[in-house]
Amino acid sequence: MLPVRGRDGRAARAARILGTRTAWTPAGDGDFYCPGCGGDRNYQRLTGRRRLTVLGVPVLPRGSAGPVVECAACHRHYGPDVLDHPTTRRFSAMLRDAVHTVALAVLAAGGTGSRTALEAAATAVRAAGFADCTEDQLAALVEALTLDTGRFFEQPGSASLTIELHEALDPLAPHLAPAGREALLVQAARIALADGPYTPAERDALATVGAALTICADDVTRLLTAARTPS
Repeated sequence: MLPVRGRDGRAARAARILGTRTAWTPAGDGDFYCPGCGGDRNYQRLTGRRRLTVLGVPVLPRGSAGPVVECAACHRHYGPDVLDHPTTRRFSAMLRDAVHTVALAVLAAGGTGSRTALEAAATAVRAAGFADCTEDQLAALVEALTLDTGRFFEQPGSASLTIELHEALDPLAPHLAPAGREALLVQAARIALADGPYTPAERDALATVGAALTICADDVTRLLTAARTPS
């Protein structure tokens, strides 16, 4: 065992003599979701230069390091892809907008003549974060979208409807767990069911919602059937 300790000792002495030091330079900042802290924090984006050190003194360049993202609170370093995850505030806004868009799509498919469907949609939208949303506001929005020649819900399955839904759901879907994506579709289904069985137009609209949420067709069918059962 003595030779082993001797080798360890020599390695430790060499490490004290020779080493590598990285000098970090700030290259940007902002807010992000820190996985280590589990919440929104400030960050600095850093780039670095490595140098060989002898007795702690930098002597030779050893190339670049980073870029990395450093949390201002816990000071942990992460790869730049950590910034792809939305902050809690941004995620809440994305979810709120998605619920609103899905509710409008379902109402546009089924018509706004049913007060119960409007009430179900308004309840969902208020719960998502639009606290002041009313049934009359939703009805007016659907009417305005229908009349708008640039961005309107022409008919279920139309390119316009698909674009609207994908714009709202594509950025959100990767950050939702499968249960969250399914819950959003079931919520939309219950808006459609508020005034009776699905119409063909509503089924088409819900299928579009499911596709935008990356839910396979078989699971969409399963969830639309399950939504008929009161929770």
